[in-house]
Amino acid sequence: MLIGLAAKNAILIVEFAKAELEKGRDLLDAALEGARLRLRPILMTSFAFILGSSPLWIATGAGAVARRILGTVVIVGMLAATGIAIFISP
Repeated sequence: MLIGLAAKNAILIVEFAKAELEKGRDLLDAALEGARLRLRPILMTSFAFILGSSPLWIATGAGAVARRILGTVVIVGMLAATGIAIFISP
């Protein structure tokens, strides 16, 4: 799911940038406009996923260690994927 969300974000930035490029903008302006248009939806989706995974990160009781490890990997992975989608994909 983490890879799917990250790929979806990058694909949508590229699609929006491609549409701007076809409208006649130069490459850099099209990439920046695509990233600007998709920034808010990417952040909303990413933070909703991170907040939804936070109970795993703070789990207690039986099996808590496995849940904490899973929560840590998911949250850190999504933060990294969001950073890559915002700063590197465009």
